[in-house]
Amino acid sequence: MDILVDGYNVIKNNVMFQTLVGSNFSYARELLIRQLKNRYRATTHQVIVVFDGNGAREQTSYDDHLCIIFSCHGETADSVIMRLASQARKIGHEVEMYSDDEEIRSSVVEHGGKVKTSGQLTHKLTAAPHDVMYRSLYRQEMRRVYGIDPLAKHKDDEEEDRYQPPQHGKKKKKKSSRRYR
Repeated sequence: MDILVDGYNVIKNNVMFQTLVGSNFSYARELLIRQLKNRYRATTHQVIVVFDGNGAREQTSYDDHLCIIFSCHGETADSVIMRLASQARKIGHEVEMYSDDEEIRSSVVEHGGKVKTSGQLTHKLTAAPHDVMYRSLYRQEMRRVYGIDPLAKHKDDEEEDRYQPPQHGKKKKKKSSRRYR
């Protein structure tokens, strides 16, 4: 599977990156690249992030397993992503693309790819790894089941918490214990 990311679209449409853009646009770009590397470090998928560039020709570099492309002057990142999606489908690869741009989304769908929003990508980037999430959920459930979670209410606790008015009337006799001599 080829995972295509519209880099500047993700940066411009998410609060996490927008706060960084005001101070330094290149820092927001480097943060996105770092997060993509960390999130997809153990995958066999080809991850490609594309940015608008202004060089005389398209610039491609690799950082670990991540392919970073800057489009050439006069060509948009959108057109590069559409070209990459078309090429990937021709050779039989599945395509998953992250962008909020409707034109590029419709083009990738026409080529048989899956499209997701930039918000879905940032959620993936900031979420805990699946194994950590499942371990946490399992521990929470076991604490509830075995009664070691101080915040969980149990059926027995609810019965004890109910107010029971004092009983008036006959007093109970204490049982005398019989001793055998």
